[in-house]
Amino acid sequence: MQPLALHPDNPHYFMWRGKPTVLITSGEHYGAVLNLDVDYVTYLDTLAADGLNLTRTFVGTYREIPGSFGITDNVLAPLPHRYLTPWARSDTPGYFDGGNKFDLTQWDQTFFKRLKDFMTQASRRGIVVEMNLFSPRYEDELWQANPMHAANNVNNVGNVPANEAYTTRHPDLLAVQDAVVHKIVTELQEFDNLYYEVCNEPYASDVTRDWHDHITATIVDTEKDFPATHLISHNVANGCAKVEHPHPAISIFNFHYSHPPDTVAMNYHLNKVVGENETGFRGKADVLYRTEGWDFIMAGGGLYNNLDYSFTPQHPRGDFLDYKSPGGGSPALRKQLKILQDFISSFSFIKMSPDNSIIKGGASVFKGNWLQDSISRIKLRITGGASARALVEPGRAYAIYLQGGTQVHLGLAIPTGTYKAEWLNTQTGNIEKTEAINHQGDELRLVSPTYTEDIALRLVAM
Repeated sequence: MQPLALHPDNPHYFMWRGKPTVLITSGEHYGAVLNLDVDYVTYLDTLAADGLNLTRTFVGTYREIPGSFGITDNVLAPLPHRYLTPWARSDTPGYFDGGNKFDLTQWDQTFFKRLKDFMTQASRRGIVVEMNLFSPRYEDELWQANPMHAANNVNNVGNVPANEAYTTRHPDLLAVQDAVVHKIVTELQEFDNLYYEVCNEPYASDVTRDWHDHITATIVDTEKDFPATHLISHNVANGCAKVEHPHPAISIFNFHYSHPPDTVAMNYHLNKVVGENETGFRGKADVLYRTEGWDFIMAGGGLYNNLDYSFTPQHPRGDFLDYKSPGGGSPALRKQLKILQDFISSFSFIKMSPDNSIIKGGASVFKGNWLQDSISRIKLRITGGASARALVEPGRAYAIYLQGGTQVHLGLAIPTGTYKAEWLNTQTGNIEKTEAINHQGDELRLVSPTYTEDIALRLVAM
């Protein structure tokens, strides 16, 4: 099967296994492969049972340590002697938290066996894997724990300041990074449920653009003679940013903590997928990440991942709720995100695009500086104190998401015709109200049922 690709008719979305695809998940903190204490089969079973189709994982070139960022039982912080990397251990003791140092010229076959089995298990369950190749330092101690730090390997590679680890200034370290990318990409060439992200949050530290472009080119060069190639993601910014001079090999522009999702409109002209592949740090309540997911996808995004702290090594089913981590995640939230997945999948969404201009009734428009491009995407305040977004196939289908308030009187500028309206409870998946409409005027007026927090409308021509 061909790997995950941009949809040929609408590259803001994916094509996978012959179907238009939006990727939505609430996944573990990226340590499923590198942390030997993670039961990834049970974890993937849980995602599949919850109806989610994406997970994000790090390849062992970066790790955290217990206590990092206040995360309870951090999956990305393996305990001593439970950390796997692509590199084999040497016979020389002295690694950061015990055990032998690494030999950056030798591969750990146990790691690659686990990595490929993880990919196989995800594939069987219809789950795409974002394979994240690198992540920068956030604290000096995290660089000191890294196998590429000179103190942790027998190759005398990585005797560099932490802020120079992801630059092109040190040819010996860059050669190690090229080699591990080439090895991973070669080992995973057969998998269709895969895309690569060059570096997690390169903007969080001193990751240079020439290094990022160099690693991108290494992926491309490695795959140049493969029967099929994989998509590559650039993690652009926290919040929002306008992408400038993108590398031509990048097909996915991912953002973190993109609330509100203004970055989708800012970069829609690129005709690539705009995703939010990490969010959190807003509190624990499910409503925060449910509404953020709906808002992002309804703005025209093609990918959403909440960082789900209910998954820990001891809780691979994602049922740990007594965490103190700086975000959210729960079984209930994952079920609510499946409702979002089912809603968007009920449309021919590749024929749709964001168009809030159809929303007219009782609206006062507010705009931000991000609307300086030529695409009119405006967020509206409508009667009832709600905000609204719309994905539109003109005259055929309208997906509308309303957040805030308890009931709305909605005016829509749509063509004359016969329509079916269904109001969806985003928390239960129940249809709260259905009506057949023979629309003859310039503006269709609808009244929602009462709701709590948010509601969605499916309006389709009959």
